[in-house]
Amino acid sequence: MFHSLPRQLAASALALSLYGAGLPAQTLGTIDFPTSGRADAQAQFLRGVLYMHSFEYQSAATAFREAQKLEPGFAMAYWGEALNYTHPVWNEQDSVAARATLQRLAATPAARRAKAPTARERGYLEAVELLYGEGSKPRRDTLYSRAMERLSHDHPNDHDARTLYALSLLGLSQGTRDIPTYIRAGAVADEVFRVNPNHPGAAHYVIHAFDDPIHAPLGLRAARAYSKIAPDAAHAQHMTTHIFVALGMWDDVVSQNVIAAGHNHGAWGPGHYTAWLGYGMLQQGRLAESRKHLETVRGNLGTTSRAPTRAYLMSMRAHYLINSERWDDPSRSWTVDASGVGPAPQAMDAFALGYAAVKRGDRSEAARRLVELVERGKRSPEND
Repeated sequence: MFHSLPRQLAASALALSLYGAGLPAQTLGTIDFPTSGRADAQAQFLRGVLYMHSFEYQSAATAFREAQKLEPGFAMAYWGEALNYTHPVWNEQDSVAARATLQRLAATPAARRAKAPTARERGYLEAVELLYGEGSKPRRDTLYSRAMERLSHDHPNDHDARTLYALSLLGLSQGTRDIPTYIRAGAVADEVFRVNPNHPGAAHYVIHAFDDPIHAPLGLRAARAYSKIAPDAAHAQHMTTHIFVALGMWDDVVSQNVIAAGHNHGAWGPGHYTAWLGYGMLQQGRLAESRKHLETVRGNLGTTSRAPTRAYLMSMRAHYLINSERWDDPSRSWTVDASGVGPAPQAMDAFALGYAAVKRGDRSEAARRLVELVERGKRSPEND
């Protein structure tokens, strides 16, 4: 059973719809995360936690660093930035940057611990010390998760300890989906979501936990809520569609990714949100609009594009050709630089171009694409 935390600071609870202290208005959800930091640093700290709950990691890091500038000895601001370098669902972890962040607080774990004035704050610091301590990543992830379980048990009213424990469970399988563990994480996050339906982390982690076709209905309530909880977080707009795709809710897939892509200052280049948007339009049968969308993102690729954006363009073209069945579409002749692009997007592109060639009766082109496809298969991680 959860109850709201007693106030340790006047600024401990914050709904960032009306943001004080001269900060721009943002709507990112509501959390209750008291610390011993002074009020102005605490406000930036809460901003960082809210962004982190929505995987807006760059914005979170900026907020945590601002809190550190305002109060250089504020231990939880360094905890937040350090934790921000681990992305459990994506199996990403920059331990070098995280350890450097902790070093800026103090040189040793004992010295850092001494800067945390409450037992609860020391618990958070001790957990992150384990996350970036000795041993392999799977071992450190496991030790961290157990520490977060203990912290949430010792402070049962702390919703953020509970939701971060749920997130830690999602990271235990190192980027794969272990269904029993994911279901367990979803149950933990849902406990918080039912008590605080405006908590961005709770809604977000419920969605990740049930992000598969069988369990997606369990995440629908959170998916319907999350975009309204944190409308100023682009990922919150997009993440809802992981459930909508699984349930074939194509109108919602399209509308939410339009909003998510729009957060990028109108620069609609190839990317995660625009790719999902294009796929949703194809499933709606809006072929002409999806073709125009494909042309738009290609036009915004730029002359100095990064490999990930080119990878998205390859996959978007592949989805368009296969789903539209326009085998002679001019996009098949586009030259996309494959340098630095992983084998999977290249394989998708080669298959789609080859299949389109078969459908056109172009056996020479089909044979060439088949050779490419075989070569890409040899480069896949399973064959390393």
